[in-house]
Formats: sequence, C-alpha cells, structure tokens
Amino acid sequence: MSMRQFFSFPNPVNETSARLVAVGVIAQASAFLLLRDGWLLVPLVYGFAARVATGPTMSPLGQLVTRVGTPAVERVYGVRSRNVPGPPKRFAQTIGLAFTGGAAIAWGLGLVWVSIVLLVGLLVAAGLEAVFAICLGCIAHAAIWGCDDCDDIADRLQQAIVRARESADAPDVNPQVVGRDPVAVTN
Repeated sequence: MSMRQFFSFPNPVNETSARLVAVGVIAQASAFLLLRDGWLLVPLVYGFAARVATGPTMSPLGQLVTRVGTPAVERVYGVRSRNVPGPPKRFAQTIGLAFTGGAAIAWGLGLVWVSIVLLVGLLVAAGLEAVFAICLGCIAHAAIWGCDDCDDIADRLQQAIVRARESADAPDVNPQVVGRDPVAVTN
C-alpha cells in the first residue's frame, strides 16, 4: 500500500458505516459530558483526526464499524447499505475534528463551558446522522462547493421534512369506530 493510498478517504462511503460511527461518537461525547474527565477527549479527537487522514484505516471506531458493525447490521436486518459520496463525509469528519479539538483545547485552558457547548453541538450533528441520515457537514459541503454527487442530500432532507410533517398532520383515527366523523374520534 502506497502512502497516497494509506492517506486516502473512501469514495463512496457506506452510509450504514457512517451512521454507526456517529453512534460511537455519541457514546464517546456523552461519556465525556457525563463524567467530565478530560482524558475522554483524547480518543474522540484522535478518532476524528484518524478518519480525516485515512478514513477508517487508522480509526479504531472506524475499523470496528466497517469490520463488525456494518456487516452485522446488514446480516441481521437483511439490508444492503447504500453508498454516498466520500468528500462530503470527509468534510463532516473535519468539522468534527474542529469541534472536538476545540473542546480539548478549551478544557485544557479551563473553559469548561466552551467544551460542553462544542460537544453538545457535536451530539446534535451526530444524532441527526445516526438517527435520520442527515449529515450537516455534507449539507454544508454541498452548499459551499456544490457537489454533483451530492444532489441527493437536499432531496433526502426535503423528503425527511415532508415525512415528518405528514406524520404530524395525520389524524390518529380509531378504527373501532365505524361510520363516524374521523375528526371526532381522534386522540
């Protein structure tokens, strides 16, 4: 393997793997926020730095996810993961590195509240990725640079918003009541 190959980022990226990495980031950031122990920032910062530099190659979380997590999810749920563009995911990892690196520096300087704010922001972004496959870094990447391969990001975000509105607007009709006005029997 050449140095160029070693320091490369996959393109495309397995979306299931990206979402599982986000779950791992949520666990690590939550542990720091609960325990408030500075050493917990070290693996978090290292993980982002490793993923920016080499994709999953040097990231313990990336390796766990690609070798164990994603194959298990695909096998258990009988799904085939979809591939998404790599450059926006690398940009998202770079933003995560900025947030975690900033949190670590702030922690070292005694600015605990700055660390907390940065990691809460990270939790929001990772939560959107993990739960809804909404990558804020990918959206920013597409907005800044435009990305021919990223057209589906805006479409998927719009579809998620439409689905959320439809489920919120749909009345919860009691199927036991027949022949009555459905509005009258909503919960």
